[in-house]
Amino acid sequence: MTPVIGLMLGDMTGIGPEISARLLASRVLEGVARIAVIGDARVLALGCADAGVALSWRAYASVAAIDWSRDEIPLVDMGNTDPARIPRGAVSPESGRLTGETLRHMTELAHAGQLAAVTFAPLNKAALHQGGWKYHDEHQMFAAFNAHEGFFGEMNVIQQFSTFRVTSHVALRQALELVTPERIAAAVRLADATLRANGFARPRIGVAALNPHCGEGGLFGDEEIRIIRPTVDRLREEGVDCSGPISSDVIFLKALKGEFDGVVMMYHDQGQIATKLLGFNKGVTVTAGLRTVYTTPAHGTAFDIVGQGKADTGALEQALRVAARMAASR
Repeated sequence: MTPVIGLMLGDMTGIGPEISARLLASRVLEGVARIAVIGDARVLALGCADAGVALSWRAYASVAAIDWSRDEIPLVDMGNTDPARIPRGAVSPESGRLTGETLRHMTELAHAGQLAAVTFAPLNKAALHQGGWKYHDEHQMFAAFNAHEGFFGEMNVIQQFSTFRVTSHVALRQALELVTPERIAAAVRLADATLRANGFARPRIGVAALNPHCGEGGLFGDEEIRIIRPTVDRLREEGVDCSGPISSDVIFLKALKGEFDGVVMMYHDQGQIATKLLGFNKGVTVTAGLRTVYTTPAHGTAFDIVGQGKADTGALEQALRVAARMAASR
């Protein structure tokens, strides 16, 4: 049996409903996963209108009640989001609040064994925060939902390679203070475990330097000498196939040539610039290291093209494929 993946339609003020409806109508994921839409029927209808597609769905009271032998798209209708009350194409605290509530409910369904993974169309971090979810990002919110203790992180997946981070959504000044042997080791181990869950038997991991040109032997920065290289050497002795530190302006060229399956970055933009340049419409973000699998397109809510019927479904399709693959590996 293919895994049951819960699909959240995203922040309804953005392109989430449109790309969800268009992707569901295409049926390209049949045989990959059984997709249960978790949300509001009115938002799904809005997405169909935006996408210009006719979609047949059937509402259920719960995931457990779904009849998978039927041909309609199953929808667990929460009945909590009225599109007529929320303006589109702009940050909405109400929509952010409802987005967080839906994701919390989906997490509970995953904990109950009714969902194998959670995939969500793009949300808006500012709307989440203004809606009462006081976290820097959704990953921290998910960690709280799962009562998670210990290291976790964001994984960005494109066709060529995946990236992981020692630090993520913090100010750059603070990120420099967080580059420690413990966090580097945790990020590399997380990269190794997550890539294995995505089908790599022995992942090859490149570890980026912090300073330009690896600090030129300590000429301008010695973190590579004191912190990064000793940590990489220790992990390699433990059996992790990792290399580094490698200068940021070189490591992605190596990954692009196929030398690495994953790259561990020291801070957010080191990795994001490369992945968005190479795979903006196909990139997937994974919250790695938690009890529950979460995947989403790496792009945002695209307020500038809401309702125009031209949003691309590529990244959402890949997010569901990654979720199905990770769920199956568990």
